[in-house]
Amino acid sequence: MMKPKKTVLDLHEFFPVALEIYDIVSDESQITIYMKSKSKECICPACGTISQKHHGTYHRRVQDLPILGKSVWLDINAYEFRCENPDCSNVSNVETFQGFLQYRRRMTDRCAFFICALALETSCEATADICKAMGIQVSGDTVIRMLLSRAEDCPAEAVGDFVGVDDFAHKKGRTYCTVLVNGENHRIIDILEGRDADTLKAWLKENRQVRRFTRDRASSYAKAISEILPDAMQIADRFHLHQNLLDCIKSILNSELPARIKIPKETAEPRQKISSQQETESKKKSGTLQAQTIRT
Repeated sequence: MMKPKKTVLDLHEFFPVALEIYDIVSDESQITIYMKSKSKECICPACGTISQKHHGTYHRRVQDLPILGKSVWLDINAYEFRCENPDCSNVSNVETFQGFLQYRRRMTDRCAFFICALALETSCEATADICKAMGIQVSGDTVIRMLLSRAEDCPAEAVGDFVGVDDFAHKKGRTYCTVLVNGENHRIIDILEGRDADTLKAWLKENRQVRRFTRDRASSYAKAISEILPDAMQIADRFHLHQNLLDCIKSILNSELPARIKIPKETAEPRQKISSQQETESKKKSGTLQAQTIRT
């Protein structure tokens, strides 16, 4: 039999080179990794100047991805660097370790990316429940704030000549918004407050290069497009084309057929005759069978 080999996992491979692990404490539900910075320089995010002067040290405790169901916390002692550019507005800068940590964040960037990816596929509250089972401490409100901050950092979608317009509800029956989607790649371009014509008109005045629109049957959108861009083509989407067809069929049927159709009573008499004939035939067959048995 082959003897199992003893292997040692080097945790330094999963963290930036500038961070050095000097202690690890583990219990039944949590792993704390104590780390210290080895950085000798830092890039100022405001002006891009490389600083090598230490301004001081600071302590950070951030959350990382769990290990085998145990929550992982990083206890980091890092440096604060003074910006050497006299014209820069930043006096000091903190280390991000090449995007591993973000300023004033309580978790690593890879942990935040995992939570946001999970929230986009499920929901914020479901993400909080799943993370709790995995060993990540996060609430539904925190997930919402993380998604909003990442949405602000995303580059704006370019507006082409083909745009889709539709409305959606934040809360059905109360608050509605207008969503504008790129007709080529189906990505969201912008979200407007309300679903009236005025908000759409203001957006159309700034984007006159659009030549084709797909929309629903709302008259407010049609009037706004016709007023601001009269030469633009307006196309009804597939769902509302089906709705228009069903409405036409219903109107034709309602005009041609009466609301109530009476079934005459005479239709029930042939059924009774057929049933009585079947009973007499069955009686005759049973009588002939009985006569044959008596003869034998």
